[in-house]
Amino acid sequence: MGQQQVNQIEAGHIFVEDIRDAMVANRRMARSINVEIYSRRLETFRVTETIGRRPGLPPRSYRVDLRNRQCDCRRFQTLHYPCAHVVAACAKVNLNVEQFVEDVYTLNRTLRVWENEFPVLPDLSTWEVPPITFELVPDRGLRRNPRGRPQSTRIRNEMDIREKSDGTRCGLCRLAGHNRSKCPQRNYHVGQSSRSGRN
Repeated sequence: MGQQQVNQIEAGHIFVEDIRDAMVANRRMARSINVEIYSRRLETFRVTETIGRRPGLPPRSYRVDLRNRQCDCRRFQTLHYPCAHVVAACAKVNLNVEQFVEDVYTLNRTLRVWENEFPVLPDLSTWEVPPITFELVPDRGLRRNPRGRPQSTRIRNEMDIREKSDGTRCGLCRLAGHNRSKCPQRNYHVGQSSRSGRN
């Protein structure tokens, strides 16, 4: 990979191949963009796309701010190299568009990644493996309990705390102090339900 970067530098290239291809595509698109200068001093423009829109849709326009390296399409500030709108704006005022490509895309910068040489690794069978000097002990607290109901691992907070009630309430009469099986009005409720079942 390092040799590839060197070959491209020797061929006179400045930027990596992907950026060169993207810039060619952006220059092609820029030919169909109308540019309106808003402020030459502040380097702000309004660009309008003239083709590539669906029929019936109005042409879309974008603000380009070269000084702050921004375009409304957000590609310029996200990718850190000029979008087609920036290329068109630079062409309008005869600015070199390559000054807006970040240094990270230069071949000199990428060559630094590959300039370190890696040693040849010996065969795996010749590797010296040190003996294990410690024992791995599993944490029994993290073991799953295979029996019973699964335990919730959710962290509870004050929203999960129930309001204190005065004991259990009966399912039939809704009074506290007893349950459905010991309800004093059980016979009354049972009788009512059996009568309603006959009707």
